[in-house]
Amino acid sequence: MSKRRKKKKGEEHINESWLLPYSDLLTLLVALFIVLFAGSSVDMQKFYSLSNAFSNELMSGGTGFFQYPNPVPGGTSSSSNKKDKEQNEGDEQGQIKEEVPPEQTEEQKAEHERLEEIQGRVNSYIEENGLGEQLDTSLTVEGLSVRIRDNVLFDSGVAEVRSENIDIANEISKLLEMDVPRSVIVSGHTDNVPIKNARFDSNWELSVMRAVNFMKLMLQNVNLNPELFSAKGYGEFQPIAANDTAEGRAQNRRVEILILPRSDDTFQ
Repeated sequence: MSKRRKKKKGEEHINESWLLPYSDLLTLLVALFIVLFAGSSVDMQKFYSLSNAFSNELMSGGTGFFQYPNPVPGGTSSSSNKKDKEQNEGDEQGQIKEEVPPEQTEEQKAEHERLEEIQGRVNSYIEENGLGEQLDTSLTVEGLSVRIRDNVLFDSGVAEVRSENIDIANEISKLLEMDVPRSVIVSGHTDNVPIKNARFDSNWELSVMRAVNFMKLMLQNVNLNPELFSAKGYGEFQPIAANDTAEGRAQNRRVEILILPRSDDTFQ
């Protein structure tokens, strides 16, 4: 009878060993949700305070997940935002500085003054010969530009300089005789009237040949160095006036001469 009673008493005993892993699981889940909540908070100081507390409680004696170095410099979101703001402001200031052109050196200022003197000589020639409506000059950051319109040099759709205007190329070539030689770019331009014939398939070819032909006339001056000259053709794609009038198209049919300033290498 005693054996039966003991057996029955053992059978009635409930095994509670499952409670330990269950409680650990619940603890970990609570810790996980607290960590997720803390991670979503803007206050990073509280987050790392909680992470240190859980690291000490759950992972004492070893290096836990929450014991890695703070990824946010300074430990607080306010300091991080402040540094980010300062960095962004520094980047913006750097961009502004890059957009501002550097101050000219003494040599560059002297070169600019020299180009102004050359411009004065060209303008004097234009005024003395009554060519104010056909020629004009402008001084830009690229250099000194002398603009020669189509109605001075060329017949419409023709790349050869008119015989009565060859003297203009000769006179301009004399103006390019400088104590310090400079590179010169001769560029040809057209209006937007399409052209397609046996000689020119498009306005590109016409503009290039106008530049080349005018450059050849200038280089008949033996005092000019051909190595410093080059020709370009822009076709109809750099107009200076609207092409919807005859006057505007006449202004766009032109040749321009760009006298380049000396580069920094020349000053060294």
